[in-house]
Amino acid sequence: MPEDKNTVVDLTFNRNEDAMKLTIVKMKRRLSEIFMGGGKKKLEKMRTDGRLTARERIDFLLDPDKNRFELGAFAALGMYEEHGGCPAAGVIVVIGYIKGRQCIVVANDPTVKAGAWFPATGKKNLRAQEIAMENRLPIIYLVDSAGVYLPMQDEIFPDKEHFGRIFRNNARLSSMGIPQIAAIMGSCVAGGAYLPIMSDEALIVDKSGSIFLAGPYLVKAAIGEDVDKETLGGATTQSEISGVTDYKMPDDKTCLNTIRDLVDKFGKMDTAGFDRISSKDPARPVEDVYGIFPEEGARPYKSLELLECLVDEGSITQYKQGYGKTIICAYARIDGWAVGIVANNREVVKTAKGEMQFGGVIYSDSADKAARFIMVCNQKKIPLVFLQDVTGFMVGSRSEHGGIIKDGAKMVNAVANSTVPKFTIVMGNSYGAGNYAMCGKAYDPRLIVAWPTAKIAVMGGSQAAQVLLQIQVASMKSKGQTPDPVQEKEMYHEIKQRYEDQTSPYYAAARLWVDAIIDPAETRQVISLGIEAANHAPVERFNPGVIQV
Repeated sequence: MPEDKNTVVDLTFNRNEDAMKLTIVKMKRRLSEIFMGGGKKKLEKMRTDGRLTARERIDFLLDPDKNRFELGAFAALGMYEEHGGCPAAGVIVVIGYIKGRQCIVVANDPTVKAGAWFPATGKKNLRAQEIAMENRLPIIYLVDSAGVYLPMQDEIFPDKEHFGRIFRNNARLSSMGIPQIAAIMGSCVAGGAYLPIMSDEALIVDKSGSIFLAGPYLVKAAIGEDVDKETLGGATTQSEISGVTDYKMPDDKTCLNTIRDLVDKFGKMDTAGFDRISSKDPARPVEDVYGIFPEEGARPYKSLELLECLVDEGSITQYKQGYGKTIICAYARIDGWAVGIVANNREVVKTAKGEMQFGGVIYSDSADKAARFIMVCNQKKIPLVFLQDVTGFMVGSRSEHGGIIKDGAKMVNAVANSTVPKFTIVMGNSYGAGNYAMCGKAYDPRLIVAWPTAKIAVMGGSQAAQVLLQIQVASMKSKGQTPDPVQEKEMYHEIKQRYEDQTSPYYAAARLWVDAIIDPAETRQVISLGIEAANHAPVERFNPGVIQV
């Protein structure tokens, strides 16, 4: 008997589900290793000394019954191995709630190279401050750092996006009226001493916290003075003699409780006024995305089914449903928030002219539709959510004659000039100019996260390997060398593997091209938390610039 169609669908769903769950298990296993910071012994040493670890400090500070979102947990993954590695870039960044008030917490991890600043550490701190400025979120610094990692000082100290930019941002945040509170819970040395003191208020923990421009060894070398750490810049010195800090705290927990009390007194900020009603569960269980999203990224799937797992039930209204079908544009609600969704449609579709279009490819009509939808959402002050699974823009003579460059530029222009907050979820492919048009990192999404199935690159691994192989073979032939077919095949697989390693979401997350890799079932929660953060900041008037129609 022929195999029942529903049975085939169920088998595909189950296979996809199993593959996705496996990638999530691998992701969580990696996270559990990262959460150990500098290792079990160093964590236990902190506890023996009567101090909380960096993650324990954050747990104690944040409201336990509220959602939270960690940014950059995979930062620096696989980088700096010759220096012993730098888990989470030696700093933990979390958006959470303190006394019901949404805040960003930045905590140095002293178990990782004494909390020293690597290049990725600076980049991660700057991203935290950028989010605070964009969303007008209070930012709490839990400082415990030895300062710049000297063996790499040339990559962290002098440039525009390096260490000094953090203090510039301290000043900018202050001028914008965004509260900053710093707790000196360990070492705070050299240039790093400016960060807490440029904050609005500074607390220091007695016997463990210290702050000075130059430590005892440097003071001895520079001016010949012998002085111990406590006398030079301990809690008593900086609270009772210099007046540099505002609160002297007996221990970590008292310090963190005092921060909670300070945040509790903050005045309320104006909101952007994004629309929200009571939340509804999606029409399908969120976990169904595991079975809908294909194990093999090139396979088509029904993107609308995936949306039904992410948005509130009955809230979808499609914009230009019959036009530009390789992009779905729709109004919907996520956890009650009104959103405009721009999603790559991965089904193969037929146009009104009877032409077939490949799913995940942006055609002229799709780009035109998306550009108009983005402009309308800006007009209505509706946040935008981009769901990326895109292989790029359509190529070939027909597309070029149809003005694909013009229509693509129109979409990129609309994304670049959009003033409503944008949130990007990289579900699968994110290739070439498709990454840009669908609001990649370069286009200032308030948050950009990836599923474990994401692939971010100029093009797919196979295509890139073919191009690179052709270049390499041509170079060899120009030198009088002709590779045999076996050698060419080996070269192709080597190039393809190297390239695909760079398309991994972990490669992207290590370099902070995305803010996090998340379990797809957490997508609604992340978007909702992000819109709530964005609602603290007024929206500027939309000016699209020059867009050809």
